Amino acid sequence: MKNRLTILSVLCALLAVPLVVHAQGKVGLINMSAAIGSTAEGKKAAADLQKKYQPRQQELERLQQEIQSIQDQLSKQSATLSDDEQRRLSRDLEDKQKLLKRSTDDAQSDLAADRDEVVRRIGQKMTRIVNDYAQQNGLSLVIDGAQIPVYYYSKDSDITAEIVKRYDAANPVADAGTPAKPAAQPAAQSPAKPK
Repeated sequence: MKNRLTILSVLCALLAVPLVVHAQGKVGLINMSAAIGSTAEGKKAAADLQKKYQPRQQELERLQQEIQSIQDQLSKQSATLSDDEQRRLSRDLEDKQKLLKRSTDDAQSDLAADRDEVVRRIGQKMTRIVNDYAQQNGLSLVIDGAQIPVYYYSKDSDITAEIVKRYDAANPVADAGTPAKPAAQPAAQSPAKPK
């Protein structure tokens, strides 16, 4: 489904580009992911997620250390351990490995859901800012260079830094500490492959 949407987006963009060029319209290029991550709100949300999931990460690391300890004990003391003790350690090892896998999967799933919610929330607000910017600056088309392969663009077409600046001005973050400096990354220089 995601691939179909990406292909459809590419086709629509390819069909729209000749119309825009013919109409002498201006095209803007943005790296939406980089823009979202560069906003003060995006940076704060990333720090908040890091803080929220740090205890779970520490628990996973502790569990991994326990697994490693049991594996070491089984390999180093296999000749001196009784059969019952080896079976008990092997069962304990297997149980901890299952728990680690389940806990890791749960943590990754929860983190992905939280991250998607942040991206959705910020992305909705950013889309409004992109629309306003495009209308104010006479852009006929704005392309996300991380989603659609872009083989050439003029540096003047990259609006990522300007959008981040406008987003931060429109959506100040209460306890961001120092003002965020947007680190715009030109989308065409390192485009992400469509998913």
